[in-house]
Amino acid sequence: MSLQETLLIQFQENPLNWFLSGFLIYVIYSYLRPVPYNLPIARHTETTVFREYTPKQLREFDGRTQQTKIYMGICGNVYDVTKGRNFYGPDGPYGNFAGRDASRGLAKNSFDMDVLTPIDQLLDTLEDLTRDEIDSLNDWHGHFAGKYQLVGKLVNDPDIF
Repeated sequence: MSLQETLLIQFQENPLNWFLSGFLIYVIYSYLRPVPYNLPIARHTETTVFREYTPKQLREFDGRTQQTKIYMGICGNVYDVTKGRNFYGPDGPYGNFAGRDASRGLAKNSFDMDVLTPIDQLLDTLEDLTRDEIDSLNDWHGHFAGKYQLVGKLVNDPDIF
């Protein structure tokens, strides 16, 4: 009796051999067949339109809720600092600068509320800063320009003139 005849007899006599053979074929097929590659769904990044902000408009972006973005003004530019929420959010060390022009406070390395220009007044001209304070402000401005997205310009409210 040949090997083929012996195998055929074994298959006919024992149904478990049919099951094991089918399982073996399935495992081999599963291992050898090509797996389709599923590309992740492309998501469009959120876009921000560059625009002008008055101090009152900028105040809306103070991060008081998790859904609110955090914008901060420095040297007439407005930056989206939302990714630094731990620093610039309401509970962060720079939280009082959120939604405000932070130029004077950063120049003077002061976090006091009295260094912030009220939002119903003209923008701070920063004319009385010392050379060291201007250098400090320029360092901060370079930091923000290199790390955060520029989203706009800070302008005076036309109703105040």
